[in-house]
Amino acid sequence: MSRPPLPPPELRTYLGELVRRTGDVCGPHLVSVLAVGSLALGDYRHGRSDVDVTVVVDPALPRPALSALAGTLAHPALPCPAAGLELVVYRSGFTARPSSAAGYLLDLNTGPLLPGRASQDPEDGPAFWYVIDRSVAHQAGLPLYGAPARDVIAAPDRTAVLAALRDSVREHADGEGHLADNRVLNGCRAAVYCRTGHWFAKRRAGEVVAASEPVFRSLVTEALSSFERPRAEALTLPPADVRAFLAWVAGRVDEAAVATGA
Repeated sequence: MSRPPLPPPELRTYLGELVRRTGDVCGPHLVSVLAVGSLALGDYRHGRSDVDVTVVVDPALPRPALSALAGTLAHPALPCPAAGLELVVYRSGFTARPSSAAGYLLDLNTGPLLPGRASQDPEDGPAFWYVIDRSVAHQAGLPLYGAPARDVIAAPDRTAVLAALRDSVREHADGEGHLADNRVLNGCRAAVYCRTGHWFAKRRAGEVVAASEPVFRSLVTEALSSFERPRAEALTLPPADVRAFLAWVAGRVDEAAVATGA
């Protein structure tokens, strides 16, 4: 059996300390700590990417413990070497079954380039990001501690993932709060998921779409070039072209939903 990949060298000390602090707060409640997102898909780029982590506990932690966890992991109490940390805590009873809900106990965003957030209310915002993240985690979650991803996180139903992708594309089409290159490459990832039922790294998905869709090749190639830059140096992509591309992606999601019966 092949060994799971190691996190990038720039993050190993940080992730080790994150796991240690999480274990100190959660104690015997801690079931699993998983790297998800770009780390899981092999697309982490230092200085540009966030660190995405999913924590599974059993039983649910009380609110004071969740607040203590947020406090000990927040930047700069634990300095984040990446653009930011996006950490979500779930109870194992929730992640063991497919769901279209957000369902988290704690959603922590922190870091040098990420607006701070520590929510314990899963109704605090849209659910679609969490559905997508759990789908990625089930496919490719990188275990940092405890049980493997597929043992603790059920794959959301394809209909739920497609509905989440609809909402994701709609948010990216609005554009607020998202870099243009990330909007385009997230769209590429959504389009490739619709074709294949699997999650690809953003850059690989961009290469696939650039090769197969000549009308969008220039835009996607420019987005890939921009994605290699630090966030502060991201390129400005033509807004009308980005909107047209995301409208095309929305069409691919709708086609996949019809084929699935969603």
